[in-house]
Amino acid sequence: VQLQASGGGLVQAGNSLRLSCAAASGETFTRHSVGWFRQAPGKEREFVAAIMRVGRTYLADSVKGRFSIFRDNAKKMVYLQMISLKPEDTAVYYCAASNIAGIELPRLPAQGDFGYWGQGTQVTVSS
Repeated sequence: VQLQASGGGLVQAGNSLRLSCAAASGETFTRHSVGWFRQAPGKEREFVAAIMRVGRTYLADSVKGRFSIFRDNAKKMVYLQMISLKPEDTAVYYCAASNIAGIELPRLPAQGDFGYWGQGTQVTVSS
């Protein structure tokens, strides 16, 4: 699955952005779990959000209450809705897909769970 992430940009703190993830081939995501990760300059890539094939969603503690993830199967898209953005949300955001249906253990999805990655989209939040 080739993925395309889009929707990044430069916004002021407190504003919103919606990132989109699409399969380049037009393939539906109904057979995949999809996650968003981000990498800030000088930092490790970290988990942000995921929606699993079985429907469960996960959010990192740092974005709970501000970010949400959802699918639009008709449009073959997965979105990351971000509100109340903070300067610390500045990063390159990556979407990733996985063939796994869900996470059995009480843990957050991790990079190793996802085998397909798209190019990143830059999100910059100014103070």
